[in-house]
Amino acid sequence: MSKLTRIAVGALTGAVALGFTHAWLNLGFDPARALGFRKSDPAAAVERFRVGFLPVTCHLTCPVTDWINKSMTGKGFYEPVRFNGFPEIKESLIAGYLPATFMLAPLAMALRQQGVPVKIVYLGHRDGTALMVGKSSGIYSVRDLRGKKVAIPNRFSNQYLLLRRALAQQGMTIRDVEIVEMAPPDMPAALYSRAVDAITSGEPFMAQTELDGYGRVLYQAKDIWPNFISCVLVVSQKTIDQHPDWVQQLVDGIAKSGLWLEGGMDHRMDAAQAVATQYYNQDPRLLRFVLSKPPDRVRYSSLRLARGDFQQIADMALEAGVLTRPMPFEEYADARFSEKTAGATEYNWAKAR
Repeated sequence: MSKLTRIAVGALTGAVALGFTHAWLNLGFDPARALGFRKSDPAAAVERFRVGFLPVTCHLTCPVTDWINKSMTGKGFYEPVRFNGFPEIKESLIAGYLPATFMLAPLAMALRQQGVPVKIVYLGHRDGTALMVGKSSGIYSVRDLRGKKVAIPNRFSNQYLLLRRALAQQGMTIRDVEIVEMAPPDMPAALYSRAVDAITSGEPFMAQTELDGYGRVLYQAKDIWPNFISCVLVVSQKTIDQHPDWVQQLVDGIAKSGLWLEGGMDHRMDAAQAVATQYYNQDPRLLRFVLSKPPDRVRYSSLRLARGDFQQIADMALEAGVLTRPMPFEEYADARFSEKTAGATEYNWAKAR
């Protein structure tokens, strides 16, 4: 074998090894099992599955449900997987790595329209979005945003639709502002450095600017769009078809933890401490602030799917060019699991203090 051939073989071997390592460590792929050296555990496969989430209050019920179940029984029934942005969540869902995830409602609808086999099965929250401006800026009304640079998560976000609605209420259009797409965790620094004039996304990143003293609320979602929805629980059609019991158990858990969060400020403060330290890797004071200042800044009740809510989103998304054609509710949503949560009660659990 020539030296050149040995180098080529070595490089190929290294690339394959690197690929296997990446798949094993980052994508949950088990080479030994794939090659038949380790048998699958059918019980474990049915018992736990991945659910994607971001460290935002729109997705809070995902880690809260896992935390409560582990506290009550010693184990959770699914594996919460943290991501840093929606592009990664989208690709992981399409690739089949995530059977379920929380994501932006218009993004989920757009994916379904593009042929990705997923369905919305439940809500993640209500409200929980603000538009922030610099505390010392001269922006005191939506009209003052004219000609300003506004950061949104992306054009598939309900924050984009919310901004369009806020502008329309003042006789303005989206062309009256300069839109910048930005990952929510990067927004506070951008506002602080005055790289942008305003930022809007799900909490707690908006509250971070207020808590640190350089941001000011221009509007809360509930002021512009009552009962605002940003993120929803999305499940692959394969999972719905093959394991509807998984889906129902997940939806039931989200419903119960949402009601638990609404059961008192002590519940919210306990959740803020646990989720910030164990799941979000954030300072707990941030979640404590968001979940209490004011208490209805974000709500976790009334999470069943409502056709009217989604018709509003679909109509606005179509007008904004996020969707390319009208979509019937049944095309992107499966309300069966949601309907079974009617009459649900909160987790019967109190954290030992």
